[in-house]
Amino acid sequence: MAFTAKDVQKLREMTNVGMMDCKKALTAADGDMDKAIEWLREKGLAAAAKKAGRIAAEGAVKAVVENGVGAIVEINAETDFAANSDKFKELVNDIAEAIIVNNPADLEALKACTYPGTDKTIEAMMPEKILVIGENLQLRRFERYDTGVSVPYVHMGGRIGVLVNMELEGIEADKVQELGKDLCMQIASMNPSFLDKSDVDSATLAKEREIQLALAKEENAKSAKPKPDAIVEKMVEGRIGKYYEENCLMQQAFVKENKISVEKHVAEVAKELGGKIKVVKFVRYERGEGIEKREDDFAAEVAAAAGLK
Repeated sequence: MAFTAKDVQKLREMTNVGMMDCKKALTAADGDMDKAIEWLREKGLAAAAKKAGRIAAEGAVKAVVENGVGAIVEINAETDFAANSDKFKELVNDIAEAIIVNNPADLEALKACTYPGTDKTIEAMMPEKILVIGENLQLRRFERYDTGVSVPYVHMGGRIGVLVNMELEGIEADKVQELGKDLCMQIASMNPSFLDKSDVDSATLAKEREIQLALAKEENAKSAKPKPDAIVEKMVEGRIGKYYEENCLMQQAFVKENKISVEKHVAEVAKELGGKIKVVKFVRYERGEGIEKREDDFAAEVAAAAGLK
């Protein structure tokens, strides 16, 4: 029975086994999906196949800069226990190195890169890592900066990772490392949605203005002395300014000196160092954010295993 590229992809999604091994399995099984899974089990990939469907919402975020190139990556495991193991940390470090060296365009390109120190692809190595570490593992996302000056920061052993990128004029890179760390900690703590107020898209701004206008009108209607519409409109604009201060990095109050904004602090540092600093971009990853975690019922599992349920 013949099989197609879609069958190979389906088997890969079912088992988390590399593409080439899936193709070999389907060839050996003459296209039969169940027999292909059996073939993978016989080849020692059974554990990886069984673990592939389990939720991986723990793990770690790694942010690093090497030779002027910055990389940040999130890799997920099922438990903190596995994420704290030396084998998992080695995996995260190796993947970060592969990102820096190979400059992959996306996750699929990353999986096709050679795993450091081997002649296998990252995709082919993942099932082996799953077997060794003993849990389902997922390469979730990454970012890479290779221009300007990047500064990394990792919080709480990989729970949050931040990478900040800056352009400098008349200032050496080593002079802005402290500023970079401060910005990273600001981002880790305050979790801004945008770099600058100019980056807020029109749809988001229109929605926020709509919400604040409705709120202001409701408050005004309940007031003992209702204000004219023009005053209500000014109130809304004031609240939009507050939105910028809460959601845009450059407009946020600087955490180490909340009497000035991040934007003003960066300008002050640049003036002190005799040059110019422009914060270009940043990325913040929080481990497992957005992944729905399964709520395990341990008692129910025990009962089911004992045949009581």
